[in-house]
Amino acid sequence: MCDKAFSRSGTLNNHMRVHTGEKPYKCHTCDKAFSRSGTLNNHMKVHTGEKPYKCSLCNKSFSVSSHLQTHKRCVHSNRRPYQCPYCGMMFKTNREVRLHVRVHTGAKPHSCRHCSQRFMWLVQLKRHLLESHNEGTWLTCHICQKKFVHSGSFKTHIHIWTFTTNIRLHAFMSQYVTYCDMKA
Repeated sequence: MCDKAFSRSGTLNNHMRVHTGEKPYKCHTCDKAFSRSGTLNNHMKVHTGEKPYKCSLCNKSFSVSSHLQTHKRCVHSNRRPYQCPYCGMMFKTNREVRLHVRVHTGAKPHSCRHCSQRFMWLVQLKRHLLESHNEGTWLTCHICQKKFVHSGSFKTHIHIWTFTTNIRLHAFMSQYVTYCDMKA
């Protein structure tokens, strides 16, 4: 399976679940399943709303301590300890490097379950599923009807619409007040 070695049998058993896909720890609230009990315990905080780990720099709270550490490194630090083995570019997280490496290798880990197409990015697969197989849900802007696959892009779009609408409203109100002042 793999070359990893462990000094404890319990650790080996936990690791073997990576290969078998076994997820014996189930959430009774939402039916999600996990391979490790600790992961289930962290997940339960989603339902309770418990976020005991607070950032001392911005007061943002997290349910898991590792999420706080990642937040501090990504948001409040310029440290980039992870390097691309192909081009030497530096990144804040190991995940960023893994995603970036696809640009060099051409890896397409996301495959369509309906046809043979493969994609480098998950958002590409989601768009394909929506456009080619009518699977999934478009996020549609209620103002301009533009459609989005990725929730982050959709939220940014809505934020821009809200921001520009507020600027236009402010400009209109300024002109209106000036016009009323001139009539008085």
